[in-house]
Formats: sequence, C-alpha cells, structure tokens
Amino acid sequence: MVSFQGLRFHDRAPVYQQVAEYLKRQILLGAVQDGDPMPSRRELAAQTGINPNTAQKAYRLMTEEGYVRTEGNNVSTVCLTPQRRAWIEDQLTRGLVQQFVADARANHLSYKKVIGLISELWGEE
Repeated sequence: MVSFQGLRFHDRAPVYQQVAEYLKRQILLGAVQDGDPMPSRRELAAQTGINPNTAQKAYRLMTEEGYVRTEGNNVSTVCLTPQRRAWIEDQLTRGLVQQFVADARANHLSYKKVIGLISELWGEE
C-alpha cells in the first residue's frame, strides 16, 4: 500500500496539491508502481494529519490528473501508463526548473553565469 508517512508540508501550496505532488514524486522515484493500492481517504487523513475533506480533495485531483483510479467502492489504485509516467516526469521537472529560473532571475543572475555553474556542478554523466 502506498504510504504518505514521509510527506512534510510547507506553506507554498495548498495541502491537497502537496499530497498529489508527493505521490507524483514517489512515482518518479520508482517507490510507487502501477496497480499499487492507495490508502483510503480516512487512512490518508490519519497518516498525514490532514482533514478528511482535504484528503478527498487530493484524491479528486489525483483522479482527474489520471494517475489514481477508483472503480465503484473498490480500493483506489495507482494507474500508470508509460504516457502518464512521462507526463508526471515532465510536470515535476518543469516545475523545478521554473522555480529555479525564477529564483535565479530574482537574484539578478545572468543566464551565462547560471549555465556555467550548472555545467560545473553537474559534472560528467
């Protein structure tokens, strides 16, 4: 069963979005696979200390985005196709880079300087 024990909340985004983002990160890291059972909404609320209504809102978002499926009254499961996994990777990567670029610009760093530092710090692959 998917665990949300490692989730730590911050003030930058609504809690239900943070729950969804956490699951996407776990998928990207390979900790969660297609078909893995999800905790119930009540269990999710208990694991994370959030309001059950917030847990329900997180489930709604994850279902709408297509990586969690609930059929009837059955247990919800992670639902991943290669396309959905690629979409999650693109979305998370894009979000990280957008935040990085915004921070770099806010600090008046030049593109050339940032690219040079990234090349230096990234190293060889």
